Amino acid sequence: MKIGFIGVGAMAKAMIQGIINAGHIDANDIFVHAPHLNKYEEFADKYGISKCDSNLEVVKNSDVVVLAVGANNTIEALKEVRDSFTNGKILVSIVWQVTLNRLQELTNYDLPIMRMIPNVNVAQNEGMMVYHNNENVDESIEKQLNDTFNPLGKMMLIPEDKFDVSGSLIGCTPAYAYLFADILSRSAVNYGLDKKQATEMAAQAILGSMKMVETSSKSPSDLIDDVCSPNGGTIKGLMELKKNGFEKSVINCFDATQRKEK
Repeated sequence: MKIGFIGVGAMAKAMIQGIINAGHIDANDIFVHAPHLNKYEEFADKYGISKCDSNLEVVKNSDVVVLAVGANNTIEALKEVRDSFTNGKILVSIVWQVTLNRLQELTNYDLPIMRMIPNVNVAQNEGMMVYHNNENVDESIEKQLNDTFNPLGKMMLIPEDKFDVSGSLIGCTPAYAYLFADILSRSAVNYGLDKKQATEMAAQAILGSMKMVETSSKSPSDLIDDVCSPNGGTIKGLMELKKNGFEKSVINCFDATQRKEK
């Protein structure tokens, strides 16, 4: 399997790191190109991936091509390579605003296309990816794509009209988790803990808690009840969060990601 990336921004780099960590695709079989070599040359050399002189070279060398450019650059990027998607090649787009139908218009209606939204945790092989395929992705192609990207984390097939809300949930949440871990660790430092140790404790506590949410048959609400003892520190802390508008702040935060610019 050879995989190419048109665009080498933060998300593409995260995916590449996860792919290399997983060890199922050799670094030399990862082909990349973006307009500004200086922005990714050091990254490419560090991981031993193959730098290409053009998007066309990426497509010609790859079985699966990941489109990882900005929405405004999609037309130009695909116009250059649309005639090279032959011989069983597959397009995977991680461009948020460009639909499967539009991708078909910009390439061809016989091309197998997966539209995907990953989050940055794919770099640690703990990512969340939502995806939807066009009708040209049959069972064998879907298996090939799942085998390629499953090592990056968890994949979930969803309707394309749910991409915006799902993208906000999985794409923005890492930043909120980082903020929560930072606030907790700094609060502990205020009471004498070493910052590095406090950060490690907070990170592991959050990580383990999320594993419980993922694997337990209980709802998050029930898991909260399990941690709280009568008149204990946990329930007192939770009541402070509620009193200070934590729940409303989180809801407002998520609502803000769904507002469309006029």
